[in-house]
Amino acid sequence: MGRKILIVGGVAGGASAAARLRRNSEEDEIVMFERGPHVSFSNCALPYHLSGIINDSDDLVLMNPEIFLKRFNIKARVNNEVMSIDRTNKNITVKDVMTGDVYTENYDKLILSPGAKPVREKIDGLDSANVFFIRNVVDIDCLNKFIKKNNDTKEVVVVGGGFIGVETAENLRKAGCKVSIVIASRQVLNIFDYDMVQILHKEIYDKGINLYIGEKIKKIEDDKAILSSGKEISAQAIVMAKGVIPETTLAEEAGLEIGETGAVKVDEKYRTSDKDIYAVGDAIEVYNALTDSKIKLPLAGPAIKAARIAADDINKKSTINKGYICSSAIKVFDYNGASTGLCEAAIKSKNLKINYDIVNLVLPDKVGIMPDSNPLFLKLLFEVPTGKILGAQAIGKGDSIKRIDIIATVIKFGGTVDDLKDLELCYAPPFSTAKDVVNHAGYIASNLLKKDFKQVNVNKIRELVENNEFILDVREKCEYDIGHIKGAINIPLSEIRSRIEEIPKDVPVYVHCRTGQRSYYAVLLLQHFGFENVYNITGSFLALSFYEYFNDKTTDREIILTEYNFN
Repeated sequence: MGRKILIVGGVAGGASAAARLRRNSEEDEIVMFERGPHVSFSNCALPYHLSGIINDSDDLVLMNPEIFLKRFNIKARVNNEVMSIDRTNKNITVKDVMTGDVYTENYDKLILSPGAKPVREKIDGLDSANVFFIRNVVDIDCLNKFIKKNNDTKEVVVVGGGFIGVETAENLRKAGCKVSIVIASRQVLNIFDYDMVQILHKEIYDKGINLYIGEKIKKIEDDKAILSSGKEISAQAIVMAKGVIPETTLAEEAGLEIGETGAVKVDEKYRTSDKDIYAVGDAIEVYNALTDSKIKLPLAGPAIKAARIAADDINKKSTINKGYICSSAIKVFDYNGASTGLCEAAIKSKNLKINYDIVNLVLPDKVGIMPDSNPLFLKLLFEVPTGKILGAQAIGKGDSIKRIDIIATVIKFGGTVDDLKDLELCYAPPFSTAKDVVNHAGYIASNLLKKDFKQVNVNKIRELVENNEFILDVREKCEYDIGHIKGAINIPLSEIRSRIEEIPKDVPVYVHCRTGQRSYYAVLLLQHFGFENVYNITGSFLALSFYEYFNDKTTDREIILTEYNFN
């Protein structure tokens, strides 16, 4: 005899659980409740409706109740909000938001997938402004209609610099709006370290978006947003995108255990503290396999994985849950960025007792003579002395996501930097280089573990310049003349042997080129000549240009470069 399985919430977690339950059993009665008008829609694609990349808002809806019923024999009740759970009698109370009718449904098993709700700030004047949140198709359709009303240019302030905030700002800009991003922290997209995210700061700035770092909106009045610094921004509309918090009200009122992160606590099978109630998606906390801790991870991929495991466990199918390493990706105008595992900021903020080192390199994403070849910036974190890979970030106009996917796979299998060296990856000039960026990262990390050379990252160069340290530029003179670090001495790599006496041995020597390869050769050469205190500047002049640019343009600090190089 079949069971009755109820699912609270649709989208990635709930809809995926329902479909998997049906694949597992044809006998069970499956009913899904969604308080909004759409039971399954592409949450992550919502911002792309603003720019017309996704022209019709109906295209965001992946499946309607009629299709669910015909294709899967699943009853999907939209505009039906679950109000409470009676665990003793195993039933839920539901309200039809269209008619106001209230009814109960009993269950054998219950899956909670209520998602997360936007963070709401208390801002003076917010109630009288045109304020938009982005949670579903209705929300994005309302914002889209507002910006297109009367065809006049709208000035929009986006509050928040996470995925939704940045993607919304980009698509509003493409739609012709004047856009500002206001964030309280010192950077957008905290999946990237500060040295890496400057590439995206530059791209956002260059595309005409005003980026207000370390600011908060203090007050809104007369179509203006007044910031904590006193600056005023024109704001015909405010988009609140400060992030999300787990929707736990239903679970808390039912007496289900809430975890240390403030999200619903579940075990490895996604069972809550009630053996007959499961929870998946943005409302729960999950296990971080790298930090051995619980985290909130509001992403579609983990929600779908959790939904499958929960549905399989309900049907007594064996499942394995190895936890998560936090892999994600984003497009920011012409750049693609991806991250997996730990970043330096996370290690420091969580005070993790990890001895680690980094690789920071810039290489062509494909063979350099190909017309669409572009620099790819990659940062790799690895444990010392084991070489175990801890995390990676990549940003570029080319395929950064492919590289991070490869490294994420190696991390999941417990791989080391030697495994990166040994990877046999596909190669053809239109796609990559014979020794791919991922391989290259493995070689550099291996050399660092063997202490073959020493390095310093670009975020330390300003301090070196201010302290009048000896910086050696080994690029050709024509490159140096176009732009260089102020105070740097130019001796091309090909001339070092004949001009070795010009390089002091009694002070540290910091060597750079365009991307770090020639300077690496120079460091080894100088070491052969008896230099002991010599360092390669990782990423070199190209990475330094990207790192310095945004803050140079938006603050009154002294510029340490005579000119930038972004190619």
